[in-house]
Amino acid sequence: MIVVIDYAVGNLAAVANMFKRLGVACEITADVEKIRRADKIVLPGNGAFDACMQGLRATGLIPVLEERVLQQNTPLLGICVGAQMLGHGSEEGSEAGLGWVDMQVRRFPDLPGLLVPHMGWCPVGRADATAPILQSLDAEARFYFVHSYYMQVARAQDVLLTAHYGLDFAAAVQVDNITGVQFHPEKSHRYGKQLLGQFAGGAR
Repeated sequence: MIVVIDYAVGNLAAVANMFKRLGVACEITADVEKIRRADKIVLPGNGAFDACMQGLRATGLIPVLEERVLQQNTPLLGICVGAQMLGHGSEEGSEAGLGWVDMQVRRFPDLPGLLVPHMGWCPVGRADATAPILQSLDAEARFYFVHSYYMQVARAQDVLLTAHYGLDFAAAVQVDNITGVQFHPEKSHRYGKQLLGQFAGGAR
C-alpha cells in the first residue's frame, strides 16, 4: 500500500488516481496506523511553503513520518512543495523545513524575459543515470512544472535530475530512501506515469 499524506494541501486525488491507473493500491490518509503500515509514502505539496509546513505540523504527523522515513527507511516521494519541504527552508517564508535533505529553496532571479512562475513542460537531464527510479523513464522525458522557487542542493551527489530555466536547478533530488521532484508527475502524462510506476515498484 502507498499512502498519500493528507494535510489539506496538494493535488491529492490526482496523485492517488495515477497510482490506481498503475494498478497499485493507494490511499489518501492522515491516519497514523495506516502510515505505520505503508510500504511507501508520498508527500504532496501545493501553494506557499509556510502554509504547507504549518499544515503538516498541525496534523501531528511529523513524528510518525520521521519514524518511518528516517528510522525505518520507508521510501518517500515529495512532490513540488512537498519536495521543497524536505530541505531546511525557503526564501518564500520563514518556516523551517523538515531538514531531511541538505538544501535551501531559492526564488528564481529577476532576469530579462524570464517569467516567474516557471510554468509548463520542461525537459530534464539525468545527473544520476543509475538511479532505480529513473530506469523505466524514456530518454526524451519531460515534465510539467509550476513553481516560482527552486531547490538549491548543497551536495551534487544528491541531485537526481536537472532542468534549466534562467539557471540550472535540481528538478529531482534523492538521499537514500528519500526522493523529491520539483515537477508534477501526476500532470506529466506518460512520463509521470513511468516515474511513479518505478517508485511504486514492490508496493502491495
